[in-house]
Amino acid sequence: MTEWASAELGFDNTQLCAPFLESLPVTGASVSLFGGSMQETLIYATDAVSARLDELQFDLGEGPRWEALRTRLPVLLPNLQASDHRLWPVFGKAVAGTGAAAMFVFPLSVGAIDIGVVELYKSSPWVLNSSDQMTASVLAVQTSWTLLRQLLTLGAFDGEDQASGSSPLSRREIHQATGMVLAQATMTAVQALLLLRAHAFANGSTLAETAKDVVARELDFSPPEEAMNGHGLE
Repeated sequence: MTEWASAELGFDNTQLCAPFLESLPVTGASVSLFGGSMQETLIYATDAVSARLDELQFDLGEGPRWEALRTRLPVLLPNLQASDHRLWPVFGKAVAGTGAAAMFVFPLSVGAIDIGVVELYKSSPWVLNSSDQMTASVLAVQTSWTLLRQLLTLGAFDGEDQASGSSPLSRREIHQATGMVLAQATMTAVQALLLLRAHAFANGSTLAETAKDVVARELDFSPPEEAMNGHGLE
């Protein structure tokens, strides 16, 4: 089993998912931080499937995690392949090849502060009974407080970049590319990120790959006239 951990936040995150795996009948888990002034970051995933589920939803901008964040309620998908994916049709198709057969997303929040989500999956269809749901909810609350204490200690809510080095899971380059696109195309950050996601999906690449091209100035979203003038074309 390959684990994925980000050291971006400067604290030990390797034990965040352990309680969920020990207490619940799930195959894998991941924890992601985002909300408020925090930049979205996958801080831990127990295996490649968990990491892929996180990446797909971030790249596509849709999936059960966004519903969990919007409603601040768990999203339970006991049969992922047979579920009605009207809320996230593109993710519904993309998830077919991941090896996840059931998925359970629990929001991480403390009071009015949205911190992120914990995503659980199982390799076979499975229904979390009421006892399991209660256990997962309790663990999510405990995880939320653990992360909040760590983030407040590090000052991560002040909007500054806390990363001291590069990480395979860092989305710093994506946020940099978003800023470049919003300047190029004169749009909001939300629109710029949506444009990056749309380009990545249309070209069969990941959001990270698209962002890398933007930062390297190999991809420009300026309107045609501005792009031509910027390159000195007559």
